[in-house]
Amino acid sequence: MKTFYFYTYEGVGRLGIGVESGRITDIDFEKSSVSRSDSKIEETELHREVFRQLQEYFSGSRKIFDLPLAPIGTDFQMRCWEALLQIPYGETRSYGDIARSVECPKGFRAVGMANNRNPISIVIPCHRVIGSDGKLVGFGGGLDIKKFLLDMENRYANS
Repeated sequence: MKTFYFYTYEGVGRLGIGVESGRITDIDFEKSSVSRSDSKIEETELHREVFRQLQEYFSGSRKIFDLPLAPIGTDFQMRCWEALLQIPYGETRSYGDIARSVECPKGFRAVGMANNRNPISIVIPCHRVIGSDGKLVGFGGGLDIKKFLLDMENRYANS
């Protein structure tokens, strides 16, 4: 089955959403989106649901996404991405925190690489992972977008 992409503008610019077999495979920022020969641009009902939930997220009314996800990665990446899903809205964790949570306490660099490979940005919240010193480091959409997402979540966290 082909992966279908549909691009639209949301609170962080243009996003590409990949759907395959009724599950989300990718959410990419325009600057990191890669055209795939096995995909076509087509809007599905699931795309409309993703966009609805993203709009709610950007307006502060959605704190948790409820979407069928199908990220593809190594076992370690999958464990890291699952750990990211456990970070509450409006909170952050360090790369070391995630490394310890996936039982690889010295693997903070490997966690950083897993974050870099996260195919479902925003929904799998890799933007909530920061340096151990509290600084913003690494984000596929750019540090300006990471800061925007964290500031937005902080603004709406208690509402």
